Amino acid sequence: MPSSTSSSDRPGFVRLTASNRPGVAQPVPERDIPARPWRPIMLGAMGMFVLMMGGWEWYWRANGAVPGYRNSDAEWAHERRRIDHGEGAKTVLIGSSRVLFDIQLPVWERITGERPIQLALEGTSPMPILEDLADDPDLTGRLLVGVTPGLFFTGRAARGSVVKYAHDEGPSQRIGNWLSRLLVEPHFAYYDPDFALATVIERQDWPLRPGTRAARNVRKLKIQDADRNSYMWSKVELDPDYRALCRAVWAANFNKPPPGMETAAAKQKLIDDQIARAVAAVTKLRARGVRVVFVRLPSAGELYANEQKTLPRGETWDLLLKRTGAPGIHFEDYPELQGYNLPEWSHLSASEAARFTAALVPIVDRMFRDRER
Repeated sequence: MPSSTSSSDRPGFVRLTASNRPGVAQPVPERDIPARPWRPIMLGAMGMFVLMMGGWEWYWRANGAVPGYRNSDAEWAHERRRIDHGEGAKTVLIGSSRVLFDIQLPVWERITGERPIQLALEGTSPMPILEDLADDPDLTGRLLVGVTPGLFFTGRAARGSVVKYAHDEGPSQRIGNWLSRLLVEPHFAYYDPDFALATVIERQDWPLRPGTRAARNVRKLKIQDADRNSYMWSKVELDPDYRALCRAVWAANFNKPPPGMETAAAKQKLIDDQIARAVAAVTKLRARGVRVVFVRLPSAGELYANEQKTLPRGETWDLLLKRTGAPGIHFEDYPELQGYNLPEWSHLSASEAARFTAALVPIVDRMFRDRER
């Protein structure tokens, strides 16, 4: 009985099967291809793709987006390898997003003649990177460590796995990052995780199930250059609604203790543990001549008030400097590091970051030189 795919349904076509060739492995099935205008179909599909991609690009450009390099693990690893490739005598910057946003590499280079290696990561304590660098004999220069209280003293490391990625990164991953840097990132504004279609759909005002609440994920805040020099996206500074949205993300955490600090005893233990990790790393670095300075960059508004309430200076910063024996620069101690515009309370605007860096670099340089004497 002929099946629905029998050759009797298509004159001139014969399907070869195992039953036709006993004892011989069944070949790949042969299927006839109907006559269609394949070239116009392919051109039409390509045209539709270009049109839709162009529309998506236009939409985000109209909303103020500009091309910029992605802050990917591969990009961080690319900068990290510079230490292993002979640039270990340079100044290296680690910390969280405030170091990434607020310290401008071109300004630093203009003042000192040296462009630092930027290894700070958003939402991440610098501790995993500090420990990794402490074990790397190729680092012989200077190390600036940014201290954001809610991250440094809790050990939160949203992107802490980047260290392992950098050590395990394979050739295909490096090539993929190279192609992305060459063909996509410098040219397309839409190529940003915050503009991904799935992300846009997820953050729509969908009805919530009982007992759930809308997610408030950190929104796009910055633009990044090829060597991870980063600065605030102008929309955060100039768009009041977007700025309020960014502030609301921080404010969502104001009414609860930092993770792992639900009790006074747990809080003290966590702070002590993080400082102990810093002490061990700084001891290793100091033993081979690496100079280390800690820096507490500015915060403002309700975020600063919350930091003062939950992680006051006397219980955190002062203990860190005392136990590590390393010098520290706290913005509260220097008039020239105060009075800047922080649109969403946590990071300086682009123009203010340049001015702030110009004020910070001489203090850092003086601190390093004092330690070298």
